[in-house]
Amino acid sequence: MRAFLEKYIALLALVVAILIWEGACKLFAIPVFILPSPSAIFASVSTLDAGRWLTHILATLSVALSGFLLAIVIALPLAIAIVSSKLLARLVLPWLIVIQSTPVVAIAPIIVVTLGSGMLPRVVITTLISFFPLVISTATGMTSVPAELLELSKTLRAPRNREYWQIRMPYAVPYIFSALKVAITLSIIGAVVAEFVAADQGLGYLILFSTSSFKIPLAFASLFLLVVCSLTLYALVSWLQKRLFPWSLDAK
Repeated sequence: MRAFLEKYIALLALVVAILIWEGACKLFAIPVFILPSPSAIFASVSTLDAGRWLTHILATLSVALSGFLLAIVIALPLAIAIVSSKLLARLVLPWLIVIQSTPVVAIAPIIVVTLGSGMLPRVVITTLISFFPLVISTATGMTSVPAELLELSKTLRAPRNREYWQIRMPYAVPYIFSALKVAITLSIIGAVVAEFVAADQGLGYLILFSTSSFKIPLAFASLFLLVVCSLTLYALVSWLQKRLFPWSLDAK
């Protein structure tokens, strides 16, 4: 019994929370437009057919994954460049901090006006939100290599590229995957922010449309699907780490 509880305690806690939520809504007769019950949220799913739900889900995932992949393409080479050059680090890091400190929600409308209302500005917004952890964590991982290994590499006159790919990058793998787990969830947030600003489909757009029409249960259903998407992508990144780099799980 104890082993069962330890294994499924998170799921049991979720079930209990849902039951309390449902009971409170019924007991206190909370209006649906303030806080819909789980049963009302579930019932609202039928207001859209499966094809429309799939369209909205795929629209959000396409933006989130595109921005996430673009963030990887930008962040990893940039982290290597920062580690390899102190001058470049002093030049680039302040700009990275400025970008990260700037509320993307505030500049999202500007990005849409500049780049248009297509998919490109949504991908750019998602990338801006998700790439910073990748740069910092990758750079941190590559600088965490024991000094004696780097000295040994220099003693053996190993080329610079071998130092990075055979010494620094393996040490950075746990840090990279930690950042990937953060970035993949941030990419969902970025996609939703982008859809709030300019979109005609996607779960973020559906939440905005539902709340403006006072269809609160439908908005909660969309929010639930966003959480499911985020958790699924997080689990996928964890699975890839376990599958491709199992040694990195206990490396940090």
